[in-house]
Amino acid sequence: MKKLLAFSLFWIFTSQYAQTVRKYSNEFMNIGVDAAALGMSSAVTASTNDVNAVYWNPAGLTNLEDHQLSLMHASYFANIAQYDFIGYASPIDDRSAWGISMIRFGVDDIMDTTQLIDSQGNIDYNRIRLFSTADYGFTFSYARKLPVEGFQYGINAKVIRRVIGKFANSWGFGFDVGLQFTHNDWKFGLMLRDITTTYNVWNIDEEEYKKIADAIPGENNELPESTEITLPKAQLGVSRKFEFHNDYSLLAAANLNMRFEQTNDIISSKAVSIDPAVGFEFGYTDLVFLRAGAGNFQNVMQLDNTEKLSFQPNIGLGFKYKGIQIDYALTDLGNQSAALYSNIFSIKVDLGIFR
Repeated sequence: MKKLLAFSLFWIFTSQYAQTVRKYSNEFMNIGVDAAALGMSSAVTASTNDVNAVYWNPAGLTNLEDHQLSLMHASYFANIAQYDFIGYASPIDDRSAWGISMIRFGVDDIMDTTQLIDSQGNIDYNRIRLFSTADYGFTFSYARKLPVEGFQYGINAKVIRRVIGKFANSWGFGFDVGLQFTHNDWKFGLMLRDITTTYNVWNIDEEEYKKIADAIPGENNELPESTEITLPKAQLGVSRKFEFHNDYSLLAAANLNMRFEQTNDIISSKAVSIDPAVGFEFGYTDLVFLRAGAGNFQNVMQLDNTEKLSFQPNIGLGFKYKGIQIDYALTDLGNQSAALYSNIFSIKVDLGIFR
């Protein structure tokens, strides 16, 4: 048994060094879900407590009182890319809960013009073909309250599926771990994404690849790596909700989003890069909600080689009535960052209302 364990550990570590580590891998899994959370610039690691916790922090699922369903749709890059989410969660007993979700990020009907010119040098528009590229993330979540009062944890098991037309496809697997702690009116949260690293193994159709390999002479002549690794990331959050005269409430939250590599984040070193985010939600009688936040603070290099601080401001609006909540978020208000603004809609339903 000891020899088997030693061999397994040796294989894991050596295989990691033999794979390609990418700074930005499976980035579609980092966009976020739920217009309510995105309106607060995703600063919800500590406060998430509904079905959408399957994404933000599975530990929050322990706060569920009944079955919940969540749906979200967003368009990115001037409606070129479509981003969709569906999630379901349910309590198991008074101390545990489970959930399942799916994310799809896709670009459909892309024109393949690599065969536009035939062997005689003639342009033939009938040779244009359409293909789609899509990324899928399937998540299975489990959460449980710890014996220590105020502590709860959650675990995500993720399956990643990525498809690029007929050219290539991949499968990936990984795990997330989340913690939450409540003390008095303060909430704290920690989310460790891809904690074991997430592996993507690509299958490339060599015949299809040969058709496009010479589309640009001297470029793309070698097959890309067949395996890539997504490194761990962490989010540390804190939040507090203030009540005023029983009708008004204010939720204030902050996040520190960390990557263990050097990036353009406002706080960056070779060991870790930190991108802070803050969010606010003003509520009236648990019926109407106004939200605002700022995040994605980046040092952007300008044409004159100077750096400029950019950030992404967001706003949102929500309505809740008899177990149905509809939310809207407008991201990148005022065009302060390089990203284009997006309109995001989501709906959350407490399925108990149908009993």
